[in-house]
Amino acid sequence: MTAPADLVLRGGPVHTLAPDRPEATAVAVRGGRIVAVGADADVRPLTGPATEVVDLAGRALLPGFQDAHVHPVLAGLTMIRCDLHDARDADEAVAAVRAYADANPEAQWISGGGWSMEWFPGGTPSRRLLDAVVPDRPVHLINRDGHGAWVNTRALELSGVGADTPDPADGRIEREPGGAPQGTLHEGASHLVGRHVPEPGAETMLRALQAGQRRLHAAGVTAWQDAMVDQKVQRAYLAAAESGLLTARVVGALWWDRDRGEEQIPELLARRGEAGRFRAGSVKIMQDGVAENFTAAMTSPYLDGCGCVTGNRGISFVDPEALRRHVTRLDAEGFQVHVHAVGDRAAREALDAFEAARAANGQNDHRHHIAHLQVVHPDDVPRFAALGVTANMQPLWAAHEPQMDELTIPFLGPERAAWQYPFAALLRAGAPLAAGSDWPVSSPDPFLGLHVAVNRTPPGESAEVFLPEQRLSLTAALVAYTAGTARVNHLDTRTGTIERGKLADLVVTDRDPYAIPPGELAGTSVLATYVEGERVHTHPAF
Repeated sequence: MTAPADLVLRGGPVHTLAPDRPEATAVAVRGGRIVAVGADADVRPLTGPATEVVDLAGRALLPGFQDAHVHPVLAGLTMIRCDLHDARDADEAVAAVRAYADANPEAQWISGGGWSMEWFPGGTPSRRLLDAVVPDRPVHLINRDGHGAWVNTRALELSGVGADTPDPADGRIEREPGGAPQGTLHEGASHLVGRHVPEPGAETMLRALQAGQRRLHAAGVTAWQDAMVDQKVQRAYLAAAESGLLTARVVGALWWDRDRGEEQIPELLARRGEAGRFRAGSVKIMQDGVAENFTAAMTSPYLDGCGCVTGNRGISFVDPEALRRHVTRLDAEGFQVHVHAVGDRAAREALDAFEAARAANGQNDHRHHIAHLQVVHPDDVPRFAALGVTANMQPLWAAHEPQMDELTIPFLGPERAAWQYPFAALLRAGAPLAAGSDWPVSSPDPFLGLHVAVNRTPPGESAEVFLPEQRLSLTAALVAYTAGTARVNHLDTRTGTIERGKLADLVVTDRDPYAIPPGELAGTSVLATYVEGERVHTHPAF
């Protein structure tokens, strides 16, 4: 006789995302694994007196979402520090800084982040706004996209940054007319002050990880790749994994120090390994910056505010020839390589590096990927499939909103602006797709990203469709957020679809995404999240 299930979910649409049986109405779980998928009648024999039975009542069941590029520990640190993500403009951000400083008089530094470039003229907040509310303590606040910092005068003074401080090779100090630092530090320049901020202790890092994990579970995320794992972050994951506090499956992308070369590979090899649900097997290389501050690496120059060609083509943080050597060596050592590339030159340099690795080492199953891909030259679109490189997309950014319309498109020009976020072109060309949020840069809610991937309009707003030919079908977008990311994380034999034998990583939503107009996707809520059949998040409405 077949043993009863521990958990049965029935009475609603089950979107398995498995190609051989995409739809069902019931799922049974035993010992953390799915033991049956089918109609309600199919699981009835598995329902015993001790079985937990969940009546979906028409609500949908999906595979757990998986985020291919996210920073939950950094996000958690911001959540427990001075968090500006809920601010809507400069005034609210400044008020939040004042409130945090008043509530934390013992804090030597006011640190945190979450401000948005669109709140400030030219995208560059002034130190004087912070001086007005915190004149006596240093303030260091990371931009929402992680590519810059907003600091006050006291922080600049304590860090020794002044008019005579040169720009670092990988960044830029925004300056006032006389040359004094204005208060915005782009890319590597942010470290001129950031390195003086006191390091959080192990207990704080663990609290940050737990806060980030709770938020991701609430969004239905059951697995992710953390795209910036330094030694402090790795210790937090290991502590959580070994104590049982880590309830998600996580791949850690070990941070590549762009100021060093291949001499760091033995250190990365020593850190590679697995503990519980955490595995460190990827290496993250940041190849360029972002378009909004003109540090994304482009094949042709940026324009200025008048539409004239400038001399700036952005920054390749790693020399392209060195990048080919590094990636080839990492590939030979068995690492997956995860590259940040926003500009079309950075994407090309990453593809060239993967091509060099394949030529030197042959084909393998490391599943390398390139994240962000804001601007991709059309000539490079077919190369993803040819090289087996996954396009790791952050769909929420692919819409008309102020940062796009005011800080990006005017400085790219019409031809290059039309190359942005070519999700459908990549898919048509055979590229594997994965999806993520880059939280805390943007919301971790997959349904907001799904909304933009399918509609190419901002959630909850009536706006012109952004490059409509690049819209994805709902199924293609869902697969990227589930099976696609599971594949990148080498979890596809265990998760990513609802199939018998796979782990019961599941999400219950308040509505069936296939039964509503595409424009309503962003309003979908996650009611419950399960990892191996154990509920790790419950919405009050469930």
